[in-house]
Amino acid sequence: MGHLRGQFEILPCTVSQLLYASQVNNDSFAICDWELNQISVVGVIRGFAPFVTNIQYSVDDMTGPPLNVKLWVNMEDSTQTTIASPGTYVKVTGSLRNFCGQRSLLAMKIRCIKDLNEITSHMLEVVQAHIQLFGKVFDVNMNTTAALPPDGSSGAHSEGILPKGLSNVQGQVLCVIRRFSVRDEGISFQDLRTQLDYLGIQDIRTSLAFLIKEGHIFLTIAEHHFKSAEH
Repeated sequence: MGHLRGQFEILPCTVSQLLYASQVNNDSFAICDWELNQISVVGVIRGFAPFVTNIQYSVDDMTGPPLNVKLWVNMEDSTQTTIASPGTYVKVTGSLRNFCGQRSLLAMKIRCIKDLNEITSHMLEVVQAHIQLFGKVFDVNMNTTAALPPDGSSGAHSEGILPKGLSNVQGQVLCVIRRFSVRDEGISFQDLRTQLDYLGIQDIRTSLAFLIKEGHIFLTIAEHHFKSAEH
């Protein structure tokens, strides 16, 4: 598997996979016996806490509880450290560590994401990487899913590519609705607010009205439940 190790020097993962990865020793974790070295996750900043030597972020990709991310700061040149604000989507590259019993991603780099299609791309990369490494498909919680179709494709929708012309807020609302569209009833407005608690209620309502008008989502069992039209 040497060629695969070279190909996946940075393994794309979800937060859920990291939280439930098996612990080999204090600072070593593995997924299906594949030892994790450098990894990448994509999620939204839920909160942050600046300290003298580091900044700790709470990063959520909605596959499980938020993950603690620790970024060491350069005390000699603190101007080079930019604090990402809550509600900002980021891509984090680093290594999984155990700090006082808490799993944290020790970040080498945190990059803010402006194009929300990068979220979809990352999830596709997660699926593809696990197909190549383990010869079978896992969902974001590391449960084995159905076998691959005869054409060799993953068979996963992975939220698709976002339609053109959406604002940043509209894109975030649609992303969340797509993730919950596996349910027959879709997602309720209250759950949507919980997932997007960093957005204003009016912004969410306006985005919903736009997405319904454009045919991207529709109402399901009740007036306040929504589902993606592309599922």
